[in-house]
Amino acid sequence: MTNRCLAIGFGAAGLMAIFGLAPSRAHADEKESQSSYFQKMDTNGDGKISLDEWQSAHKEIFQKMDTNGDGKVTTEEMQSSSEKMQEKGMKPGKNMPSPSERMKMMDTNNDGSISQDEFMAGSKTRFDDLDTNHDGYVSKSEMKAGDQKMMQGEGSSSGSTSSGSQKQ
Repeated sequence: MTNRCLAIGFGAAGLMAIFGLAPSRAHADEKESQSSYFQKMDTNGDGKISLDEWQSAHKEIFQKMDTNGDGKVTTEEMQSSSEKMQEKGMKPGKNMPSPSERMKMMDTNNDGSISQDEFMAGSKTRFDDLDTNHDGYVSKSEMKAGDQKMMQGEGSSSGSTSSGSQKQ
């Protein structure tokens, strides 16, 4: 997994972690929050998240970040999203890069913004990284394990590091 996916970082906590944020609530509230986000993504209610469900949720995230609707997310839009999440009681996750650092990681064509294609490519890679048993679905336990690793700033088996370096 590239550091782009660490920056995008999806999963239950990852819906917030896209902004480099983690719940600042007590552990029990975090479990409830994770369950709520999982249920939101599991649109067919089968207890697991398919790639289609995953990408649908992340298209919505991209659209919310793209406040001017021009089809790309700028550093300013990412910073604004981070600030809004902090105002809602979220705090930066351990070792999460700043909005400008996340921009650099996700902007694979170096045009100064993140296109929906760049964003969704990172989303797909994150899904694949979370799907540790390679059955084409992300279970609650896979999501929880992946979120814990990401929030602790740990690298993944596919190349992500807490320092934000990227394997090429």
